[in-house]
Amino acid sequence: MPSSTVIRGGGFRPAAYGAMLLGTAFVFIISVCLGSVSVPLRDVFASVAAALSGEKQLLTGHSDIILSVRIPRVLCVALTGASLSLCGAAMQGILRNPLADGSTLGVSGGASLGAVLAISFGSRLPFFGGGGVVVTAIVFAFMSLAVILGLSHKLDRSLSTNTIILTGIVYSMFVSSIISLVIAFAGDKVKTITFWTMGSLANTDYLNVLTILTALLLCASLILMRSRELNAFALGEDNARSVGVNVKRVKLELLIAVSILIGVCVSIGGTIGFVGLVSPHMTRMLTGPNHKRLLSASMFFGACFLMLADLLSRTIVRPMELPVGVVTSFIGAVAFVFIFKKSGRVG
Repeated sequence: MPSSTVIRGGGFRPAAYGAMLLGTAFVFIISVCLGSVSVPLRDVFASVAAALSGEKQLLTGHSDIILSVRIPRVLCVALTGASLSLCGAAMQGILRNPLADGSTLGVSGGASLGAVLAISFGSRLPFFGGGGVVVTAIVFAFMSLAVILGLSHKLDRSLSTNTIILTGIVYSMFVSSIISLVIAFAGDKVKTITFWTMGSLANTDYLNVLTILTALLLCASLILMRSRELNAFALGEDNARSVGVNVKRVKLELLIAVSILIGVCVSIGGTIGFVGLVSPHMTRMLTGPNHKRLLSASMFFGACFLMLADLLSRTIVRPMELPVGVVTSFIGAVAFVFIFKKSGRVG
């Protein structure tokens, strides 16, 4: 992009946000109604009304499925999709490359390694059963990011985008080999870990919803506040400095927020690849490169994308269920080739 180019425009108008919210709500309702067992829409509304009002006579035969299984699962799916998509858009803005996201940079792989180790050794925190897995995943995600940036700096002091991405891919392969080694000695936890590494949000509950929602609110607030700085990064770091951006501090803040958010999502849902790559890129084709629009819109698109992928995983071979990570990887592999070709950044 030429240095003279300026990204203009502000955020969306309220009507645009309303349309995206309605679209996301529509996909959410469809995802709650459909699955291995289809539930009538009236039963969904009756069950929710009964839960909110405490009127037990409003409960239906499907209420247990709706309130205890479908709603917490779809909420987790939507929040995870929004989080991963936001992280991908932020990563692409920082590195100025549409091929960057948590999985291609190795951050997701590092978080997966931490979560697998925590599951294998039964790491727990008092009063928070899955807290050990969450904390370990966040720590390993941040450590992985530090290792990748450190190695990239050793190889290329200019920290070019291609060097960082290639280092992240090599690091992901290294982490994958360690995960395979851990699985080989995991004993009776092999099945749990193997299914988890495929990516799945089955059996999630409202505590998982609260965990992801808290992380998303905290980290998204910081990332969205840095939309102006990300627009400045689009013109290059030197241009960003010239308009008063503290490049080092902003990059560190954003990378920490991304690492925390990816760590939480991976610890709960496993390895769900390509959401952070596909959703921001498709969003960018509709909204343009302005991060004031891109970041917020990518959250809606990411939520819808993962909800539809999860719905497909629950219905395509029902009553059996595919891990959602398998579906997103299949779609993402095709999209990755398309994006790579369109970006024209070979080598």
